[in-house]
Amino acid sequence: MTIEVRVPTLGESVTEATVATWFKKPGDAVAVDEMLCELETDKVTVEVPAPAAGVMGEIVAKEGETVGVNALLATITAGEGAAAATPAAAPAASGGSVDVMVPTLGESVTEATVSTWFKKVGDTVAQDEMLCELETDKVSVEVPAPAAGVLAEIVAPEGATVNAAAKLAVISGSASGASPAPAAPAAAVTPSLAASKDVANAPSAEKAMAEAGISPAQVTGTGRDGRIMKEDVAAAVAAAAAAPAATAPAAPAPAAAAPRAPTLAEDAAREERVRMTRLRQTIARRLKDAQNTAAILTTYNEVDMTEVMALRNTYKDAFEKKHGVRMGFMSFFTKACCHALKEVPEVNAEIDGQDIVYKNYVHMGVAAGTPQGLVVPVIRDADQMSFAEIEKAIAEKGKRAREGKLSMAEMQGGTFTISNGGVYGSLMSSPILNPPQSGILGMHKIQDRPMVINGEIKIRPMMYLALSYDHRIVDGKGAVTFLVRVKEALEDPRRLLMDL
Repeated sequence: MTIEVRVPTLGESVTEATVATWFKKPGDAVAVDEMLCELETDKVTVEVPAPAAGVMGEIVAKEGETVGVNALLATITAGEGAAAATPAAAPAASGGSVDVMVPTLGESVTEATVSTWFKKVGDTVAQDEMLCELETDKVSVEVPAPAAGVLAEIVAPEGATVNAAAKLAVISGSASGASPAPAAPAAAVTPSLAASKDVANAPSAEKAMAEAGISPAQVTGTGRDGRIMKEDVAAAVAAAAAAPAATAPAAPAPAAAAPRAPTLAEDAAREERVRMTRLRQTIARRLKDAQNTAAILTTYNEVDMTEVMALRNTYKDAFEKKHGVRMGFMSFFTKACCHALKEVPEVNAEIDGQDIVYKNYVHMGVAAGTPQGLVVPVIRDADQMSFAEIEKAIAEKGKRAREGKLSMAEMQGGTFTISNGGVYGSLMSSPILNPPQSGILGMHKIQDRPMVINGEIKIRPMMYLALSYDHRIVDGKGAVTFLVRVKEALEDPRRLLMDL
């Protein structure tokens, strides 16, 4: 009996992952719940256990491939079934040819760009040796050789945009397969003209043509079978911009050049133009989507950190000795926010269609910087925790975040977020909401400033606080009240102990 190994649930907002490592190979015996492979998403690593005991059959998704939720990763054969799984590994060895196809890109990804070829036509390749690298909206995907042989033809050159089912190259089974390879690209040109009118253009190219206001007839397709790629549209727009001003095709040129001011000739030689990666484009688009969806408004206040710092300095050694964790400022801010959220529950709510969902609990998201980027692990039921429990949870989540071991479950379900830009020296900022949450508190650098206290000027450690909120459900009064309650709790920490 054959048992399928599929991609587990990756989380509400994650639709794809990259196969990082296979711990087993075809023919290996596996036990139930034994780890078969490791998947990497944008921020966390997910281990995939064996659903049953048996023998490892076919590995469908190779290392480096991008797979969607519930995609088939491999098969397990119950009993002695390894013999049937291994012959598929080297079909090119007998002298035939093997197509190198685009691996699974995920449910929400329909195309990728060929960024780099590591091999050229005529090179000998080993099975699982990396042939090329594809770039998608979220990740870079390395494409391994499905079999050993000779790279006979490269169908998709560097810069070409390919869909999820496209052919990238052809591997022949022996060195003799390399000799006809140079003729292969030339042969591919002939059918492209005849078939071009029946070939669908790349979706990105269709969008680019619509934005530029040009028709497919004005663009020469360089993709397979004459398919118009996004780069072809860019070339057509650039050609129109270079045309004389008196000609009609030059009309769209001002629109294409409008986002950037003219550059002096002597400055152009000292500039470097680097194409944005798809990952960076996606980050830019999502940040802008967050701003376009919510009515984000930010209100500010400042807090005197004297009492919190004094309390921390008095008890930090005893606290660490008893609880085994250092006392930081985050537990004070988390506690203060939990108290304020009880008084202003709309800051802890979210919009779902035409409904407002009020959360009678606090799952606190704590933004953490890692080498891979910013992640927001969630401290669940933070309102029910003690100072020590909060500090332990933050320390443990931060360590796992830096090691890239956070699971998707640990980053989901947050109702409110705290972001501490002060650790990087930020004095003031306006944080962007983490949808679908309706509030995020920005902490900043503690700086000594002169303050008027009881008619006297004194130097106090001050911090600016920023609350960004969704004005669709949080009114100005509620936002200001929330921030004032946080300020009051931090300037007199005894209020936290007495639940005031």
